[in-house]
Amino acid sequence: MSRKLLWKFLLIIATGTVALFYFINYFASQAEADMSLIDQTYRDEIKAWGAEAETLFYADDKQVLHAWVKQLEEQESTTVSIVEYQYQRVAGNLSNKDYYVEYSFGRNVDWPIHLDFKHTPLMEVPFKNGQVSFLVLLPERMKPGNYLSTIRLVLQVVLPLIVMTLLAVFLYRHIMQPLSKLQFATRDFSKGDYSVRVRERMGGRNDELTELANTFDKMASHIGNQIINQRQFIADLSHELRTPLARLDIAIDSAKENVDIERNLERVDRESKNIRRLVEDSLALAWLDNEKPQLGRENLDLVDLMDVIIEDAKFEFPQCRIQTELPESAPIKQSNHLAIGQAVENILRNALRYTPEGGLVEVCLKQAQQSYLIEIKDSGPGVPDAFLETIFQPFFRVDKSRQANGNSFGLGLSLARRQLHAVGGEVSANNRKLGGLAMTIQLPIDQKVTDM
Repeated sequence: MSRKLLWKFLLIIATGTVALFYFINYFASQAEADMSLIDQTYRDEIKAWGAEAETLFYADDKQVLHAWVKQLEEQESTTVSIVEYQYQRVAGNLSNKDYYVEYSFGRNVDWPIHLDFKHTPLMEVPFKNGQVSFLVLLPERMKPGNYLSTIRLVLQVVLPLIVMTLLAVFLYRHIMQPLSKLQFATRDFSKGDYSVRVRERMGGRNDELTELANTFDKMASHIGNQIINQRQFIADLSHELRTPLARLDIAIDSAKENVDIERNLERVDRESKNIRRLVEDSLALAWLDNEKPQLGRENLDLVDLMDVIIEDAKFEFPQCRIQTELPESAPIKQSNHLAIGQAVENILRNALRYTPEGGLVEVCLKQAQQSYLIEIKDSGPGVPDAFLETIFQPFFRVDKSRQANGNSFGLGLSLARRQLHAVGGEVSANNRKLGGLAMTIQLPIDQKVTDM
């Protein structure tokens, strides 16, 4: 398994986590930088205080200035001061006022303020001459970062929670969408819709879930065909059993009325054998299809097996001629004589059954590379070319011209093909140019027996 879904989830989660931490750090830093500045309205207000203080200071009315300062302190619950200082040379020769550098008692109102600073910052608005400044402890209402804790809570808790929730929902939907389709398909399949398929509903997706869909489709196709075939098989078997059972009833009723008892008893015996053979073949076919048994492995000589089968066929069908072309020996390794014997016998019987009285059936065995070819040719009516593959289905019918004693092909050819598959063999049918049907059996010379 390629584990594409695993790598996809790892990539999504890893990328999402790294991106989340990056954006949290970025937005937190940006928010802290933006919140460390005093609001522009408050900055303008402090600058206005400084301008008013400067006006009062140069008006040279200290009483008015002190009163204004006291009023401002009471109004803002803070400390306000106006200070002046002078530049004095302590050492050195530099005294040119053009190189004057002013000192600062407080922070400029346009500077950022560290939000974790515990003390109230002292703000300064210097007067125009640079020798006097307006100082004020920043009022509580003007302190920046009032919502810092809330912003941190949002960025560190709420935002990750939202992002991880969305990621979880995305991954859940990514997994559940195909699983839901699989669930609906399973439900439809359980209701009898054996044509339902899941892979075509997945679109261009290609991961473990599509592999699961492919597996489901294969299972649905196999089981669906199996159920349909079993239903058809049961229906055909029921139909095939009706005719011999009806004849059996008629023969028994006639025998009860003492009408041609000997002839009716022969009919009962013949129909009973037909029913028994039909039931036995049905059970064997069901066993091969459902149980898939492991056949025993053995070495055998195909010629010896063919001699026995042909001898029995001559006894059973004395009205037909059988012409053989067999080598002295044809050894096969790791095969099963029972499966091969029953398959060849069913095919040979089928050829003899449809060969007219006095007709010829040819049996030829030859080697071709790593396999043996058994050709069984009859002189019957043959079948249309379109049905050369279909005749291997259970109870297949072409028309009345290819039926013996009112019966269809029955189970013989279908059973033979499955038995040959069990030993690695194959069988095919072709019409002969001069009339009749030719069956070709191919058997490997040395191949391990596989499950049926």
